[in-house]
Amino acid sequence: MDPSVRDALFDQESLARLSVVADTDPSVVVDDFTDPSALSALSGAEALLTGWGCPPLTAEALERMPRLRTVVHAAGSVKQHITGACWERGLTVASAAGANARPVAEYTVAAILFAGKRVLAARETYRRERARVNAIDVIGSGGNHGRTVGVVGASRIGRRVIELLRPHDLRVLLYDPYVDEVEAARLGVVAVSLDTLVRSSDVVTVHAPELPETRHLFDRDRLALLRDGATLINTARGSLVDTAALTDELVSGRLDAVLDVTEPEVLPPASPLYDLPNVLLTPHIAGSLGNELARMAHAALDELERYGRGLPYADPVRGEALSRTA
Repeated sequence: MDPSVRDALFDQESLARLSVVADTDPSVVVDDFTDPSALSALSGAEALLTGWGCPPLTAEALERMPRLRTVVHAAGSVKQHITGACWERGLTVASAAGANARPVAEYTVAAILFAGKRVLAARETYRRERARVNAIDVIGSGGNHGRTVGVVGASRIGRRVIELLRPHDLRVLLYDPYVDEVEAARLGVVAVSLDTLVRSSDVVTVHAPELPETRHLFDRDRLALLRDGATLINTARGSLVDTAALTDELVSGRLDAVLDVTEPEVLPPASPLYDLPNVLLTPHIAGSLGNELARMAHAALDELERYGRGLPYADPVRGEALSRTA
């Protein structure tokens, strides 16, 4: 991982725990598998504890790690560094994706409830008037009583969002091609087609994986299906939404949006999305940050401890599932 990531992820308590769980030197952080100074550590490594900034584990890289048996990722997605060579080698892989899903889901639920309450419109009115405003007029028909929320993707985060929405007085629709009506009923949601979800929801939140078939899942035609005044929330990947088409809808004022990810990941300075009153734009902060990083580090250490005790991983990553996960 990147050395700065190690410093953010692991405090003294977790570093001390790492030293107990594994025979390792926590001061050794590798971010380049071709670095000659890392060769000794890599050649003897049975396990890699990885994080953001880990280079790809290619066949060439794995040649430098003849004893490697497992990889534990102290973050969410492993797609940036786990390659086909890892599965060919028979490596086992685990990640802290479950721990990382929690803050993303929490951010999303906060955004859903704020959207229902029309917080962006209320803020803008209050900021413009700078005097007492008629709250009833500002909120209008908004509110969170009986609103319909559409969840796109029963991913780990999508399922956590559904769970966190249960105490609220909301109707939840789900689109996921891998979830049938029986599973949807178990989750407490209604399974519908994507276009039905988009047409029927007051708030649509995106939790689908980034795959070739999900690129611009929300294109110009699908965005046009959203009802006037609806809110689109994207905490998944920017590529799932056609940025140009969404920008046109937002500039018109027809829709609201909460965007923690965009395509490109950093929008050009001239993008109107920075300044539109109906857009909440944040710089990819929904995932684990601040004190949430410790939870992710300890989740990874839990898995490393299971490996050391000969137990199966609680949250294994399977190669065949990567084709439809984040």
